[in-house]
Amino acid sequence: MTGDSVDDDSDASSVRRLDPATVDRIAAGEVVTRPARVVAELIDNALDADASRVEVAVAGDGTDRIRVVDDGHGMGREDAHRAVERHATSKLAPDGDPVGVNSLGFRGEALAAITDAARLELVTNDGGAVGTRVVLDGTVADGRATDEMADRKKMPESDPCQPTVSDAGRARGTTVVVEDLFTTRPARRESLAGAAAEFARVSSLVADYALANPGVAFTLDHDGSRTLSTSGSGITDALLGVYDRETASRSTELDASAAVDPKRRDGPDSIEVTGVLVYPSITRASRDHVRISVNGRPVRNDRLAAAVRAGYGRLLPDGREPVAAVDVSISATRVDPNVHPAKREVGLRDADAVADAIETAVADALTGADLRRREAVETGLDAALEPVGGEDGERPAAFADAEPIGTFRDLYLLVESGDDLLVVDGHAAHERVNYERLARVFDGDPVPTVSLDPPATVSLSADEAAAAAAHADALDALGFETERFGGDTVRLRSVPAPFGRTLDGDGFREALAGLDAGERPRDARETLLADLACHPSLKRGDIGDLAPDAQRALVDRLGECDRPYACPHGRPTVLAVDKATFAAAFERDR
Repeated sequence: MTGDSVDDDSDASSVRRLDPATVDRIAAGEVVTRPARVVAELIDNALDADASRVEVAVAGDGTDRIRVVDDGHGMGREDAHRAVERHATSKLAPDGDPVGVNSLGFRGEALAAITDAARLELVTNDGGAVGTRVVLDGTVADGRATDEMADRKKMPESDPCQPTVSDAGRARGTTVVVEDLFTTRPARRESLAGAAAEFARVSSLVADYALANPGVAFTLDHDGSRTLSTSGSGITDALLGVYDRETASRSTELDASAAVDPKRRDGPDSIEVTGVLVYPSITRASRDHVRISVNGRPVRNDRLAAAVRAGYGRLLPDGREPVAAVDVSISATRVDPNVHPAKREVGLRDADAVADAIETAVADALTGADLRRREAVETGLDAALEPVGGEDGERPAAFADAEPIGTFRDLYLLVESGDDLLVVDGHAAHERVNYERLARVFDGDPVPTVSLDPPATVSLSADEAAAAAAHADALDALGFETERFGGDTVRLRSVPAPFGRTLDGDGFREALAGLDAGERPRDARETLLADLACHPSLKRGDIGDLAPDAQRALVDRLGECDRPYACPHGRPTVLAVDKATFAAAFERDR
């Protein structure tokens, strides 16, 4: 790991101070806002040092302690001393342009920014007989300065305390330990979420880096327990470490290239698209599992993420999102990593060409792949279609005279109702029934649950497991009784009653995704219930297998709903064609 920081500018690998003009051209990225940001900066440094292994350990929410260990090329004594200075770096020439930089870190402020708000210990060795330890404690400088003091006067550019430098025993590489983060920044510390939520951010970030750099082995420990581990032996193994064996086994690797328009005067640079695509038989409710990176840097880019989804096309079920990790390799001169303070977004000179290359590569990789579901999902029709209305069995007025007369295309029920022919979307109708059941149990009453015997075992990704810990109380309120079952596996002991034995893990994941979207459980209830209602609902192919009594029951249950004519996502459930329309089409009087 090198510092994001000698006067000997002849050595391209040494740490140098940036000149004022370059500093002024760089976006203000030195504000450390939360523990995950610290982890990101330290991982950037490790990868820039050509590490083949990166170990991250976090205590609590990360403010107590963060430790990042790598086996990169490390630093000598002079570079290690200078690395903690502001705007000193080995990754950018003193008068350099951040556009075209090949490293993940480049600004030269990361370690200095961390030491401004925490105690930092850096132990490093570039392969020499003796390593170097640098300790800087920003928590005791200037009489424990606070945010309020900083507001009253501008803090000086130089560090208020001098680093302590000493010999250390260490093999080649770097270890950085950050403790007591934000001790002197109470306002910033109070703005953090709970410990589980902050660790969930760290977990998701480490997963992003592991999938963007599959040739590097990553581990993540939380309070002494390992939550993520990848082998560094390729993208499929990285997917296995981040998610689970089932997800990794139902995936295909992505490796394609395309040319930027060769007619352009600045040359036909190639666009390399690599990664892994999970088959559409395994999906998620949220878009968080489409992970994009550019030249190994995890980024947020809606345009490129949309291109991945477009590549899946109609293979994705309605309302579902793919699981994919896609890395774009393109000339560094076409990438501006300085458009976002946290370097989580980048500017691309050829964004449209990159998006087109991604969409084509994804579509081609999925063509001919075995996309069949390997196992049937239990539908539990008997339980799903039990009456939810009055106990006297009376039919509601909405469909009181409706009689099912057949099915069409294994999805639609054909229903005769007076002078009308009703066409009922079986999936949408069943979704509405399940949604209103769930809404009723939330109407001031505890959620009824059904015990699973035996309990269902659900394998979660590392970030999903962190989210489950963060939202344990809310999940319990939704009717999911869970317990940890080693690693990132949980056991479901009970589930919301409307699902009974039909739950196969996807409903739990959807609940988790809804809660992790950042809204309070009550505010997110309607969206969450709609997602939950979708899971056990009849799918295409199930409708045609319904017995006449089951068809009748579905129509009855739909009629009992408060809003029977639209599914919870707003799509219509019933279309009607009246007798007059048929008569006119067949040139009859009536």
